[in-house]
Amino acid sequence: MKTFVRDTLLRQRARLHELDARLSASDVTDDIERFRDLSREHADLSVVVERFERFQQREADLQAALAMRDDPELAELVSLEIKEAEAELLQLDAQLQQLLLPKDPDDDRPAFVEIRAGTGGDESALFAGDLARMYTRYADSQGWTTEIVSESASELGGYKELVLRIAGHGPEARVYGQLRFESGGHRVQRVPMTETQGRIHTSAATVAVMPEPDETEAVRLNPAELRIDTYRASGAGGQHIQKTDSAVRITHLPTGITAECQDGRSQHSNKAKAMQVLAARIQEKERRERMAREAATRKGLIGSGDRSDRIRTYNFPQGRLTDHRINLTLYKLAAVMEGDLDEVIQALQVARGAELLSEVEQRHGGGGLA
Repeated sequence: MKTFVRDTLLRQRARLHELDARLSASDVTDDIERFRDLSREHADLSVVVERFERFQQREADLQAALAMRDDPELAELVSLEIKEAEAELLQLDAQLQQLLLPKDPDDDRPAFVEIRAGTGGDESALFAGDLARMYTRYADSQGWTTEIVSESASELGGYKELVLRIAGHGPEARVYGQLRFESGGHRVQRVPMTETQGRIHTSAATVAVMPEPDETEAVRLNPAELRIDTYRASGAGGQHIQKTDSAVRITHLPTGITAECQDGRSQHSNKAKAMQVLAARIQEKERRERMAREAATRKGLIGSGDRSDRIRTYNFPQGRLTDHRINLTLYKLAAVMEGDLDEVIQALQVARGAELLSEVEQRHGGGGLA
C-alpha cells in the first residue's frame, strides 16, 4: 500500500472516532441538519475504516505466516495462507484506493441522455436509434427506468434527435456516475441497408449525458430570460397528443439553449420536463466550460465529454468496439449493442480512478486526500 494512502486511512480512522463522540453531543443532536450531515459522513467513513481494519488484520496474518514458513511440518498450510493473504491484500488495497477517490455529488443523480444523428444522413439516424436501444437495454439490465422526454424520428427509422431520462431507485443506483463517460462522438462503420453494392460506410452520432439537476441546487432560471412556445406534437404519441398544442419548447435567450418536450399528455407536464432538460443543458454548458479551463493546465485521459471528442468506434464487419480514450478493444459488438456495456463502463471508471489517484498523490504534499 502506498504511504500516502495509508496516512490518509489513518487520518480517516481518527476522524471516525471523533465523529463517534460528536454525534452524542447535545449541540449536534439538537441540530437536525448538522446531525444528518455528520451521520452521513460517519456512515461513509465506517465503510472505509472497516475495510482498512480488515487490511491491517490480513497484513498481520501474512507476517505471522511468513515467520512460520521455515517449519517443515507447517510448510503446505503456511504456503496456502501466504497466497490467500497476499491475494486478499491486493484486492483490499484496490478497493480502498477507489473508496478514497474524490466523489462527484452528481454521480448519484438520474441522467438525461441526449442522442443526435451526425454525419451520414439516414444511416446516422439509424445508428442514433441503435444507440438509444443500447442504452435502454443497459438501463433495463440495471433495473433502471427509461422515458422519452423528446424525440425527432427519422423517416427510415431511428432518430434525428432523442432525449431520454434514465433514473434508478435510490442513490446507490448511480445512474449519471455509470453513464457519464458516454458523452462524445460515436462513429459506426458498416454496410447501410440502403447500400446496394455492399460498401462499408462511416457515419456518426453524438451523445451528451447530463445529470438531472437537484431541484434545491438547480440553475435559477429568470422567467424574463425565457421564451416559451407551444406547438402541435408530431410523430408517435396517440390521437390525444395530435389534437392539442401540448408540446412545449423553451428557449433560454441569453445562451440560445433550447429544450422541448412532447411526450406527455398535458402542456403542464411537458413544460415541467422541458424546464428540467433546459436546466440540465445550462448546467452542463457551465460544467464543460469549467473543464475546458482545467484542461488548459491538464489534459484528462477520459476527455471533456464534448461532442467534438470522438470517443468510440463501432465496426460491424469485424464485430469490434474500440474506445479510443483508453485504447480498449472488444470483439463483442453484438452483445454491446444489446446493452452489455458493463465491461466498457468498468474499464472507463478504472481509468478515471487511476487518473484521479495520480492527481491526489501529486497533491499529497499539500495535504493529501480531502
